[in-house]
Amino acid sequence: MDYLNTKGRIFNIQRFSIHDGPGIRTIVFLKGCFMRCAWCCNPESQRYDIETLYENGSPKTVGKDVLVKDLIPEVLADVPFYRRSGGGVTLSGGEVLAQPEFARDLLRAFKNEGLHTAIETTANAPFEVIESVLPYLDLCLMDIKHMDSKKHKEYTTSGNERILENAKKIAESGVELIIRTPVIPTFNDTAEEIKAISKFASTLKGVKEHHLLPYHRLGQDKYTGLHRNYALKDIEPPTKEKMEYLKSVAEESGLKIQIGG
Repeated sequence: MDYLNTKGRIFNIQRFSIHDGPGIRTIVFLKGCFMRCAWCCNPESQRYDIETLYENGSPKTVGKDVLVKDLIPEVLADVPFYRRSGGGVTLSGGEVLAQPEFARDLLRAFKNEGLHTAIETTANAPFEVIESVLPYLDLCLMDIKHMDSKKHKEYTTSGNERILENAKKIAESGVELIIRTPVIPTFNDTAEEIKAISKFASTLKGVKEHHLLPYHRLGQDKYTGLHRNYALKDIEPPTKEKMEYLKSVAEESGLKIQIGG
């Protein structure tokens, strides 16, 4: 039972979520990320370091170290809601694969408790890292942000070659895979760009859904609180009409297209 003593760093636990996998879920947010997406709504997740975030002028510590066994009682408190709704637990971030041993052992513990497990990931990690969590994973919610590696790197600080290759390997593993795309004006909100992502997603074994997630500014104030610059402050969120149009374009792939998580 040594895996219950694996230590990791989290920055939030969100209960009663309905947007990060099926049913009612508890989301555990892990610290640390490999990329720096210009639109990131959780900038406090990017660095592994414990940080201070100022909210309305008051300091708040972001990040704490926990053991796997510390999180089990809190997550299991909502088992009746998971059972009735077909929900479970989702690991998010940040990037969960930035803490691979902790992510693996959390998923193992929750799986041993009979819970449905999911992760939100960019899969921008060596495949052997991803492979280590797959035995304990029911659902992978994977971002594919752009098919052009140069533009991908411009907005996220990383190319997309490994991401696309890992998408194929995860699909081949048999774990349920849903592709998600944050729709960001100036980055990937043209018909051609969304169509290209959906077309690629349709080639992945077993993939049936592609979710389009509209850009929003809900995390903008956190940048101020962390004394960082928010690069997209002049960008307007896509309109409902624009999202419906992109949905219709993506549907040409034959996948089920959904707006939102």
